[in-house]
Amino acid sequence: MAPGLDYYKSTESTEAPVAQVIAVDLPVADASSNATSSNRAQPTPSPERPLKRDVYYNPRLDPKNFLEGPLSYDPATRLRQMLARPGIVIAPGICDGISARCALEAGFDCLYQSGAATTASRLGMPDLAIATLNDFVQSAQMVCGLSPTTPVIADADTGFGGTAMVARTVYQYARAGVAAMHIEDQVQTKRCGHLMGKQVVSREEFVTRIRAAVIARDSIPGGSNFVIIGRTDSAQVLGMDEAILRLKLAADAGADVCFIEGVKTASLLTKTVDALAPKPVLVNVISGGLTPSFTCKEAEALGAKIIIFSLVSCVAAVHGIRAAMHSLKKTGTDFTSAQGMDPKAFFQVMGLDDVVSLDARAGGTAFGAI
Repeated sequence: MAPGLDYYKSTESTEAPVAQVIAVDLPVADASSNATSSNRAQPTPSPERPLKRDVYYNPRLDPKNFLEGPLSYDPATRLRQMLARPGIVIAPGICDGISARCALEAGFDCLYQSGAATTASRLGMPDLAIATLNDFVQSAQMVCGLSPTTPVIADADTGFGGTAMVARTVYQYARAGVAAMHIEDQVQTKRCGHLMGKQVVSREEFVTRIRAAVIARDSIPGGSNFVIIGRTDSAQVLGMDEAILRLKLAADAGADVCFIEGVKTASLLTKTVDALAPKPVLVNVISGGLTPSFTCKEAEALGAKIIIFSLVSCVAAVHGIRAAMHSLKKTGTDFTSAQGMDPKAFFQVMGLDDVVSLDARAGGTAFGAI
């Protein structure tokens, strides 16, 4: 067994039977009307191996099971409850512990660990498939540890390899406390979904990634509620019709949520939501990106169930830190950029009072004076 895969044993842990219904073969979509000449070589299902729909259903995970009752302390279960109930789920993108603390202080009840933001924060590099699974997991462990009941949705890129690596990603994310992850159909040398020149794998390979994630989730002992989000980047490569078809296939394979990257208009978002109903749809808003700057209310009115703002924290950090550095260089002091925040006030944002209180309640005296 591959390293890391022996943590969870397979098959015996599934609590409910899973029904699969095999439907008719799907036609190969003609993407020529939607794709540019430079993208004509993008892979599609071959005539020799027509794609079939195998519809996954796990009664334990039916949304109706999460409609009532108090919100769970388990973040994955809590996210499923939020998805099953009225209202849009708003998840600001965080890039590190400081941004996560600020998001929690602002009152957000769900966080998004952006792959682009994590790559930038941890490595100082662009979102070009540079960060590894270990980078993402280590970041997730820290973020999830700050507020263990708050659901964190985490970017998982392409799953970092074949089916074994997709499964390993699910296992490690779940162990870190992540509530949900999205996995996409770009090639391994992927890039930010709002950059040009993207390439995608075949429908078959995308569906295989989703199936691997679902199988891994269902093999976690005790019956995990970990949420699988299928993401397609094919709209800019093969057209909206192919993108919607891919998300339908992902939903049939067991994806709990569908994520269409780079949807360019409100009408196209509504079209996607209608085509995929009743599956919840996630929309990613990045200022200056491919998707319009929908507000939370606008996205909800258009039918989206989750809205993420991937770069809200790291772009703000660049502006703020850049201004502070220029000010320091020009004036020779950080007085202006500090805006009156002394060290104790800064550490209070980072949870100082909780640590001091814990020490006192335990009988410690180390932090009697701070």
